[in-house]
Amino acid sequence: MNKDAAGLTALLATAGVLHFATPGPFDAIVPRSLPGRPRTWTYLSGAAELAVAAAIAHPRTRRAGALAAAALFAGVFPANVKMAVDWRNASPARRAIAYGRLPLQVPLVLWARRVARVAP
Repeated sequence: MNKDAAGLTALLATAGVLHFATPGPFDAIVPRSLPGRPRTWTYLSGAAELAVAAAIAHPRTRRAGALAAAALFAGVFPANVKMAVDWRNASPARRAIAYGRLPLQVPLVLWARRVARVAP
């Protein structure tokens, strides 16, 4: 596995585990417009991250997994927007974190697409 694929796998696996180990911060950024309980969405997105990480880790499913990762990164963008709105009056450090997450989605999507392009 190349370094890009390994790094993306590690990032997604870590994020997926964190959704289950410490779900509270993820619950807080689930958009209110989604039906059901925030914890359900936290667990679903964590499971999706773990599944995508597993797909990227295996050469046969790497391309599909990386494309799914790109879609996942785009799909969670509304949660990042909610976090930025909710933290607009927070400390400067928290605002920097929340606002910094917004443009970070672009390189994450591009990273996933690059992994898909070079997949076997």
